[in-house]
Amino acid sequence: MSKKSVSLQGSFIFDTPVMVEEKKHLLANDSSIPWIKVVRGIPYFITDDGDSWVPIGQNDAITWPELTGAFRRKNMDAVEAYMSMLSAQGVTCLRLMLEYCQSENRYLEKPAGVFQNNMVQLWDDIFLCCKKYSLRILLTPYDTFWMWRRWSHHPYNHINNGPCIKRSQWLLCAGMREAIKERLYFATRRWGGSGVLFAWDLWNEIRPAHSGNSSNPFTEFINDIGSFLHKAEMELHGRAHLQTVSVFTPLLQKNQRIVKSVINHDALDFATVHLYGLNSIDNPKNTVDAAIATGMLTRQVINHLKDKRPFFDSEHGPIKTFNSHGKTLAEDFDNEYFRHIQWAHVASGGAGGGMRWPYRHPHALTEGMRNAQLALAGFLPLISWNQFDRVNLNEEIKPGDPGLTVFACGDKKQTLIWLLRTNAKGKNKMLRKDARAEAFEICIPLLQPGKYNVTLWDTLSGSVIDKYQCMNECIMKLQLPPVITDLAVYINLDGNPRGRIFNN
Repeated sequence: MSKKSVSLQGSFIFDTPVMVEEKKHLLANDSSIPWIKVVRGIPYFITDDGDSWVPIGQNDAITWPELTGAFRRKNMDAVEAYMSMLSAQGVTCLRLMLEYCQSENRYLEKPAGVFQNNMVQLWDDIFLCCKKYSLRILLTPYDTFWMWRRWSHHPYNHINNGPCIKRSQWLLCAGMREAIKERLYFATRRWGGSGVLFAWDLWNEIRPAHSGNSSNPFTEFINDIGSFLHKAEMELHGRAHLQTVSVFTPLLQKNQRIVKSVINHDALDFATVHLYGLNSIDNPKNTVDAAIATGMLTRQVINHLKDKRPFFDSEHGPIKTFNSHGKTLAEDFDNEYFRHIQWAHVASGGAGGGMRWPYRHPHALTEGMRNAQLALAGFLPLISWNQFDRVNLNEEIKPGDPGLTVFACGDKKQTLIWLLRTNAKGKNKMLRKDARAEAFEICIPLLQPGKYNVTLWDTLSGSVIDKYQCMNECIMKLQLPPVITDLAVYINLDGNPRGRIFNN
């Protein structure tokens, strides 16, 4: 086929469909979007240009409503409109799987080792569309959930002439290892030359069940796959993208060996977990307990880290409510649940607000959730992330009132705080907007003596409530204005560099 360009269903320009062999480097040496990197000792991300970058986004999939139009280019106008909306709402990153095998028509390879032209074209278009709207992708090569449940259909299964006999041998089988490497090599050769690719999630939600019911092989598997991909990218692009491996939080709590073999693996650049908590996040009864669980789990993971690598939640949501009980949360309830988890995560020291798995009908985030992302995007540039040597302070900052929960992180020059009322729940299990406002005082440790700027932020409207200055001589005592539901607070040493405010 030819390589001439055409306008497809609107203003966005896509190449015409091409055979896999004809185009080896779709985004080779593309410098239009800076790559994301980490710097030792800084628990957040920066760009090649030295600017702070925070992942704001969610999990998405090529079979879900907003991206399904990319398959066989059935509705690229809708895909582009979606990307444009995400960018306008402050979203910076999507977590995506190269194949989503809940059905039979989205395999990247079929048979194993043969890359499907329609799927390659789909990913060409998604990468180019993300580039246009300055969105980045956290990319994982396999949808291990549906791959496990529908293994009898998967092209990698031995009965389908694939390389692996059992699911329990995915991480151990030599043929499977070669297939994984071949897929990753193909993907980085074609799309890895660009900063659109934020990072690799080398294996989605790694489990002992994938390796003979043992976590012992994890370290060697990550060494093997990660070093192969790093070397390939250095040869192809002259540099390599960041790498992580995601872990299911309840599994992490049960098996401390995984902390060393995955969360603190020397070859990985940052840590990611799937943040689930029984009857709080998984099956929420109110919008407060999920936030408290998020803060507790975020603190646990950060305290597990042996170095200052970045950490964030790359999947969360009401999984039990949706999957086990077949229910979709009421939209107003879900919007508040989402917003509370987001602020608990970032205030506790996570990079960004975490990445929701929709668990809704239809399988998409609501307008209220998008507005919550925009409100967070407006707040984040206030903070000097590339100088923020934070520690978690959830338990160190005491409000002195059982009706208020504090989520916080800080260092000697900056403190980020989110305050949540826990004594103002209504009959609908949400926080009452008509509750009587209460004033609080909190004591903030770590801050060195000096003059500080204090910014109070409305997390619902995404706007500044007030700004003022105060002096600190030892331990700062901060008198807060009356709080009805929640309040975000940022404190920084006067003269400490600050970021640009996001225009919302």
